[in-house]
Amino acid sequence: MASTFPEPGLRLAGISPRAYQHPADRAATAALGAIPKLDLVVRKLIELGYERALRQAYLGSSVRLGEQQLAQMWALHRQVVQALDLDEVPALYLTAFPLANAMTIGAQRPIVVLNSELVTLLDADGRRVVLAHEAAHIHSEHVLYRTALTILLAMGTTVRLPLIAGLPLLAVRAALLEWSRAAELSCDRAAALVTGQPLQVCRTLMTIAGGAAAEQLSLDAFMAQGMDYEEGGKGLERLARLFSDLNLTHPMPVRRTHELMRWVRTGEYDRILGGEYPRRGEETPPRAEAGAAAEHYGERVRRAFEDAVHSINEAGDQVAGVRRRVDDWLGGRRGEG
Repeated sequence: MASTFPEPGLRLAGISPRAYQHPADRAATAALGAIPKLDLVVRKLIELGYERALRQAYLGSSVRLGEQQLAQMWALHRQVVQALDLDEVPALYLTAFPLANAMTIGAQRPIVVLNSELVTLLDADGRRVVLAHEAAHIHSEHVLYRTALTILLAMGTTVRLPLIAGLPLLAVRAALLEWSRAAELSCDRAAALVTGQPLQVCRTLMTIAGGAAAEQLSLDAFMAQGMDYEEGGKGLERLARLFSDLNLTHPMPVRRTHELMRWVRTGEYDRILGGEYPRRGEETPPRAEAGAAAEHYGERVRRAFEDAVHSINEAGDQVAGVRRRVDDWLGGRRGEG
């Protein structure tokens, strides 16, 4: 399949990450900033040496890409970094792992890590989408919280974690997971901008979700599936979705496609590509973002409460129905007796 991406010279000069930041990301980031001592906890985790250990692990067991190692992948990486007008090109690693995924770690000197299955599964267009998504994490300064979350996930949750700076790490982990899911939606938008193909971002998500059979799958059907997941179902199903998300670092792929295309339809995507976007240094004051955070989470809590009420009512109806059927069956048995 021929590439349909813009020329490698694309550069969104001086673009601020706020230009493509998803409201959930903006709200979650503001909410994290309002948690007392959270930054102290996060930085303490990194100071303890876990980040250094992760970096050394990849340096020793993975392949660092460059001009002499998968040069085409390295060229794609440089192009997306240039498109977001980043000052430095982060190190790029390839590691053997049978799950199609990528990650960015490192609070001071970020590195991008690609799993080998991802490179095998995706064509050049899909690889560019993934690299653009990871570059957006660096551009958006997500790496501090992402590194802390990576460390916490590596530490595990089956043992009692210690307290650092007076905060339970499991609570920090939950807050960072909520933020991480929101940050992914922002980086999907950035990938669409860098590649110039929102539908290719959706196709890449479908390929990662479907695996090697993706060439035989319909993107239209996958997009419709996203609509059904996001807007369909009754209260019990919607509540189940809420709880299933709690331990995920990424939103469900079908939801990501739905969120991305909804943003494209607002016209904001076209305006940014046309040069209408905030530059670095023109960001909204933090106080205004705190208000947006309260509004966003207030709406989310309201919807969750409504879903819970519907779920309880439906569960009650189901129990009543089962009871009626049992009573009918017992009545029949008594009649036979």
